[in-house]
Amino acid sequence: MLSLASLRLIHQGVFAITTAATEKPDTKKFEIEVPAAEKQTMVHGSCHCGAVKFEASVDLSKGVSRCNCSICAKVAQAGASIKPSQFKLLSGESDLGSYAWGGKISTRYFCKHCGIHVFGRGFLEVLGGDFVSVNFNTLDDVDVMELPLTHWDGRHNNWMAGPRPTPWPRVRKE
Repeated sequence: MLSLASLRLIHQGVFAITTAATEKPDTKKFEIEVPAAEKQTMVHGSCHCGAVKFEASVDLSKGVSRCNCSICAKVAQAGASIKPSQFKLLSGESDLGSYAWGGKISTRYFCKHCGIHVFGRGFLEVLGGDFVSVNFNTLDDVDVMELPLTHWDGRHNNWMAGPRPTPWPRVRKE
């Protein structure tokens, strides 16, 4: 069994497993799967000013996740991770700024003009390597409020509790 310190959320439902030398992660459990063609929906998204536009093939039935860690809470992230082959930046590459922190496992990309966080890119072996995390709040043709939503407690390193359907508190009351 993995210890609490072993499991930590990186961002928006993407989590990493680090183990002691004697523990082995169950990578099949965490790898991002490309949904079957009949479950894929092509969605389009953009930043607020329209400089950055993209399309992505996603399984909307899987919904989105939200984390209460400091970065996710501040950008009001609701997202999901997909394989890079499921994502295409249509315009605005030169309009993107970026932000990476901590272990530099992923980089968040935002529009330099309007400041909207649009997507992230990263590499994590337990997810099957490269991934793109899409901010579903930037989708132009999907109402994120109609999708299933799960919540993670990243603010308190409470990863072993797993996701739940109700929000975790941002401030822990002792």
